[in-house]
Amino acid sequence: MGYGSWKAEDYVSYANSTGRSTSTVYATNATTGVTSSHTVLTSSYGAQDLFVAESIDPKLDPRNVMRECNDSDEHPNTIPVVLALDVTGSMGSAAAEVAKRLNVVMSQLYENVTDVECLVMGIGDLAYDSAPIQISQFEADIRVAEWLDKVYFEGGGGGNQYESYTAAWYMGIHHMMLDSWKRGKKGIIITIGDEPLNPYLPKEALSRITGDSMQADMETEELYNKAKEKFDIYHLAVDDKATQYYWYKKDIQITWGKYLDEDHLRVVNLDNLIPQIVDIVTKASANNDMEFAHTGGEIAW
Repeated sequence: MGYGSWKAEDYVSYANSTGRSTSTVYATNATTGVTSSHTVLTSSYGAQDLFVAESIDPKLDPRNVMRECNDSDEHPNTIPVVLALDVTGSMGSAAAEVAKRLNVVMSQLYENVTDVECLVMGIGDLAYDSAPIQISQFEADIRVAEWLDKVYFEGGGGGNQYESYTAAWYMGIHHMMLDSWKRGKKGIIITIGDEPLNPYLPKEALSRITGDSMQADMETEELYNKAKEKFDIYHLAVDDKATQYYWYKKDIQITWGKYLDEDHLRVVNLDNLIPQIVDIVTKASANNDMEFAHTGGEIAW
């Protein structure tokens, strides 16, 4: 996977093929300072219009999968980006914003870094939801949009005051193989949500959903310490009237702030969500070196 490159004209053709209406917006690339026009889906679309799947697509099923991000002649220095969207009920507006402006994200990234490959995840609640983990392939072209359209927006969640965000970290460690690691470069994980960080992943649900044999719950501290060695980890906490951020903002800062500094934990709104994604990937791709152990040039884990 990961062949081809994102082209704005491909996105226009794809949007037209889906029967969705589009408009033109002007967006300034925060890194280059260049303002350019981009085709986006019209602002009237909501999550219920864009995410129409009624169950998890088998191709997004996380059970026993291994997602690879491979270097190639076309992309010799791949930059693997995991974009994990909270697909519970309160996050519809944010997920829709990513879908509507995906062309801005990918076009601006390719203005800065030409070897980006993006994997899309849907994250829910392992304790309550039927499809709390959904995972695409790594892609570099219009297939990013095709995968995003397959995501099942379950709209669930539960009363435990968090979602299973660290499932993105878990899948990164156990169900991904990145050629960037061979070059001493981390992948990038960006979770987007509006609730506190979950304290653990329950073993029964994690085993059932991923096919892994878990002997104990996956504690967040242990998982973070493993994940940070292979990934640069970010979280975008969405502060919008439709989200739960207002009610949880203190706990969000406490739980996420235990692991992430102000650069890696960012409070965003729908107006700056897209520029923040671009900013993170652009800057992280230039400064995400892994630490090498003294093992003859190989990375020791």
